Amino acid sequence: MGALTKKFNHSVKKYCPILVCFGNCPHLCPKLTKRLNLMDNLHNNPNVTGDSTEQKIFEAAREVFIQKGMDGAKMQEIADKAGINKALLHYYYRSKEKLYEMVARAVIGKALPAIRQVIESDLPLEDKIRGFIATYIDVISHNTFIPLFIISEINKHPDRFIDQVLPKDLPKPEVFFRQVEAEIAAGRIRPIKPQHLIVNIISMCVFPFVGKPMMRILLGMSQGEMRVFLEDRKQEVTSFVLASLRP
Repeated sequence: MGALTKKFNHSVKKYCPILVCFGNCPHLCPKLTKRLNLMDNLHNNPNVTGDSTEQKIFEAAREVFIQKGMDGAKMQEIADKAGINKALLHYYYRSKEKLYEMVARAVIGKALPAIRQVIESDLPLEDKIRGFIATYIDVISHNTFIPLFIISEINKHPDRFIDQVLPKDLPKPEVFFRQVEAEIAAGRIRPIKPQHLIVNIISMCVFPFVGKPMMRILLGMSQGEMRVFLEDRKQEVTSFVLASLRP
């Protein structure tokens, strides 16, 4: 038994009788309350650091939330995957909501910087489109849960998702929009609203991942063939988009 588990069990044995008798009053267990408040502060940072137990909890929660979303996830399942008991999980995270928010911020926070770097770069438009498509598909390929994760949670809990999960420094599409308008004015691409162009690109990148099970059935592909197909999408989407922009 690890030192943290021993400390937790000692705290439970010492304070639980008092908590039960006096209505779970936090002032009766200052050491435990102090520890819980400290964990809250740590969990506001999406970059998880600390002991191996906390890292195991984070990885287990990430897997469960990815598969089932917040509503479908169970703390017991997360504890089982982390190889700890449920009581110790609650010692680290007092609620599933707090754990969910930290995992969601970390997952999305890793995906957006790469997208933002391309979309706000000084690359020529054609190179930017190539880079954006390649980066977007790479990000989703390594994190296939992201599209469904975002779609599911933003529909179930839109206010919480926007306020507590979505990073504030989102990619600025205005940079891309101005570049498209400049290329249209110069006669180098056909007229198109920049908003339609970016939606077209994202849709063609995302849909094969969102509809992956259906695509495999319709196209009769094995998992290996599907992986190759999704990798090929980088070139196919790029060629399609650039051809559609010719004046």
